[in-house]
Amino acid sequence: MTPYNRAQRAMADIKAAIRDLLSNCGDSGLSNAQIGRALGIYSGHEGHEGHISRTLLAIMQKEGVVEQDGASLRWRLRCHTSGEAAE
Repeated sequence: MTPYNRAQRAMADIKAAIRDLLSNCGDSGLSNAQIGRALGIYSGHEGHEGHISRTLLAIMQKEGVVEQDGASLRWRLRCHTSGEAAE
């Protein structure tokens, strides 16, 4: 397996773990910190904790998988209406 393929597989695994967490948290959603800590990926260099989970959430948001509530800043799976396709 190439380094690129290994990295892509790892990204897919982490995104799947985020989907699993969000699918089991109910309508209230989870914060970036809660997601990152639950998956053991919240650490970072000093003053920059949470960037790994936040970056993955941004990618998933762009893919149409998750959404963030503007008021609470909590993340949840995006509900697709019938006939709507993720971009």
